[in-house]
Amino acid sequence: MPDMMQTQAGDAGAFRNFDLARVPSPCFVVDEAAVERNLAILRDIADRSGAHVLSALKAFSMFALAPLQRQYLRGTCASGIHEARLGREEYGGEVATFCAAYKDSDIDEILSLSDHVIFNSPAQKDRFLARAQAAGVQIGLRINPEHSEGEIPKYDPCAPGSRLGTPVSQLNAHALTGVNGLHMHTLCEQGFAPLQRTWDAVAPKLAPYLPGLKWLNFGGGHHITRADYDREALIDFIKSLRAAHNLDIYLEPGEAVALDAGILVGEILDLPHNGRNLAITDISATCHMPDVIEAPYRPALLDEAGQGHTYRLGGPSCLAGDVIGDYTWDKPLTIGQRFAFLDQAHYSMVKTNTFNGVPLPAIALWNSQTDALKIIRQFGYDDFKTRLS
Repeated sequence: MPDMMQTQAGDAGAFRNFDLARVPSPCFVVDEAAVERNLAILRDIADRSGAHVLSALKAFSMFALAPLQRQYLRGTCASGIHEARLGREEYGGEVATFCAAYKDSDIDEILSLSDHVIFNSPAQKDRFLARAQAAGVQIGLRINPEHSEGEIPKYDPCAPGSRLGTPVSQLNAHALTGVNGLHMHTLCEQGFAPLQRTWDAVAPKLAPYLPGLKWLNFGGGHHITRADYDREALIDFIKSLRAAHNLDIYLEPGEAVALDAGILVGEILDLPHNGRNLAITDISATCHMPDVIEAPYRPALLDEAGQGHTYRLGGPSCLAGDVIGDYTWDKPLTIGQRFAFLDQAHYSMVKTNTFNGVPLPAIALWNSQTDALKIIRQFGYDDFKTRLS
């Protein structure tokens, strides 16, 4: 694989004790107990800081766990009409919706589903302001702090020429007419320090406008449930903002809800050789883990050996680049052997597609504390056909 490909870490945790043969292949297996541990951390942040913590459906929208999430979080954030509807129907609580641009045909339904509707530009806000006010929703404007913390340009909302958010240098009284709060999303899989640096950079520019606002939303990208995240610093930061400016503070973690809480189980289909050992699997990078190609990154393998027999894993599709990475086992692979990639509950499940007619992975819910296992959903031909015409 290219040298630029980074390895995505994953904590095997309880999955080392899970029998991969218990589920169909391919299959996402989500550990309910691990999700609940993450939710408990997020709830503790909310309770101790006073923040409103919402779950970002764009990262993890396994609504079979909505009843569990309702016990811990204030609601959800959505990226458009369908996620807003899912948030309202399945999760309850607050629904905050942001979209880079809203369609006229969608806006009234979005307003009916949402508590907060956040606009990407003053022009969009002005276009729909009267309807939003009539609907009684909180009106937000996304800003671009013009301070970049992103480590990968394509995932950096503050990269030069970004289409996301109104540059803070363009803010003025007219842009904020009717606006109740500001939204900024600048992070991606990061700790507290980048958030503090972002605020330090943007706070002087926002100072004239803060007295007229009701809330600030710091978006997502906060790896709050990661072991090395400085949660005490985050709590102190939120409490100080609330006290200094009399503002409600919102956070929208996505990955943090399901971090290290799921695996993707696959099976070896064939073992050809072409200058190196190859392994064709029923897991497709392009169909099941598209970020492997888009980021790119190398997902961590459950129980990978440090040395032994190395294979280049790829999917069953016709795309020549449907390659996952090079992995090492202590023994030679065999046809039909099961394996699993770590940390696949977030962003993989929501991005799957049926290119080439490759079947979608099943979805299973496991509880590592009770060992209870339930196959939530299996997909078939109709799921492929009904996307077409």
